Amino acid sequence: MEDLTKGSIPKHLIKLAVPMAIGMLVHTFYLLIDLYFVGQLGEHALAGVSAAANISMFVLALTQILNVGTATLISHAVGRKDQDDANLLFNQSLVVSLVMALAVLVLGYPLTQVYMSTMSMDVEVNMQGEQYLYYFLPSLALQFGIVAMTAAMRGTGIVKPAMQVQMLSLLVNIVLTPILIHGWLTGYPMGVAGAGLASTLSALFATVVLWRYFKQMTHYVSVSKVHIVPSIKTWRRLISIGFPAGAEFLLMFTYMALVYWAIQGFGASATAGFGLGSRVMQALLLPAMAIAFALPAVAGQNFGAQLPHRVKEAFFHAVIISAILMFGLTLLCFWQPNLLLSSFSNDATVIAVSTGFISIICFNFVPSGVIFSCSGTFQGVGNAWPSLWSSATRLVTFAVPLMWLTTQPDFHIEQVWYLSVATVGIQTVLSLFFVRRMLKKQSTGQELVSV
Repeated sequence: MEDLTKGSIPKHLIKLAVPMAIGMLVHTFYLLIDLYFVGQLGEHALAGVSAAANISMFVLALTQILNVGTATLISHAVGRKDQDDANLLFNQSLVVSLVMALAVLVLGYPLTQVYMSTMSMDVEVNMQGEQYLYYFLPSLALQFGIVAMTAAMRGTGIVKPAMQVQMLSLLVNIVLTPILIHGWLTGYPMGVAGAGLASTLSALFATVVLWRYFKQMTHYVSVSKVHIVPSIKTWRRLISIGFPAGAEFLLMFTYMALVYWAIQGFGASATAGFGLGSRVMQALLLPAMAIAFALPAVAGQNFGAQLPHRVKEAFFHAVIISAILMFGLTLLCFWQPNLLLSSFSNDATVIAVSTGFISIICFNFVPSGVIFSCSGTFQGVGNAWPSLWSSATRLVTFAVPLMWLTTQPDFHIEQVWYLSVATVGIQTVLSLFFVRRMLKKQSTGQELVSV
């Protein structure tokens, strides 16, 4: 267990964020590796996998409920020095993860065709996406167990074991993806289905290794027969804290789905180009996301220890660090967008859409870093509702004009990217307003959760 209530807050943030950034980069590489090898199969395969992989945003929304609830409540328990409650929360998060994983599998397979039909009007794109999802869905189900274990470690201030396991699973994925796609060694090329199966086998590897870690290693939290018995009361605690953060990611999924719907009339190349550009964008946002994911543990422990001045300090340092990192990446993407994209596809039209997207959307990077820091602070104090309200506002201000634009005769794809930049600016202002109000209440001795 790492005590984050003492010492330098910037040091704590960076110490937690670096291995987390590596771990998150590993997760993003799963999709980028799939896109790299699938891109060699043609634009329809790339478009199908890109659209299909967007469902991971929906599952990520569900995992966030568990992720934020587990990490936040365990960090509070650590701050109070209540190890028994931390163990109860960890074991109950494992039970909830099993229920959620089964739900994804039971509902995911029957709804695969319905989902893909809303993503593209191209029959070949839909078929490729369906084949990929059939083998990729078990990977998404396994994410719940992985999240439950890594969130528990993060709540106690420990992140390196999770990063190491994710690195190993990435190596497994790198080896398996080309073998299964092209049929190397096996003599049975699976195409896009092979990419999905490779991700599933890699996720299974990570789950088994993390489970053995908790079973065999002495740790602040561990698997316990006493605490594993389902407790509805504890489930409610986890879900009530994590639901706003999960709903926020669900809004992000809805945003992505709206974009796919709006641009489907531009053809498979546009779908593939946006899919590629959005995955690269997610990779570029990882430094800011890592800081934001480290922030709840730092803010949470200090909140639990009743040290409000350190909560405020953690927020300001997170904003400064994220803004500096994102500004540098903004300059890179504005001046050299093609540098990051050209290796993923040989189709000039796909690359043109991707570079156009990145060169405009990069102006979202610094504001997004601020938004992530606001969200991490709210999660740390156990009240993520303000982040949800700001995200909902952004979605509404994006969706309504977008639907109008698609009806105009001069509608072009760049208008979608500019609209996104404008609405992220609105979300940034609103998020800062909520954080300022929360910190002001904190300084006057009011309850943080009253925001």
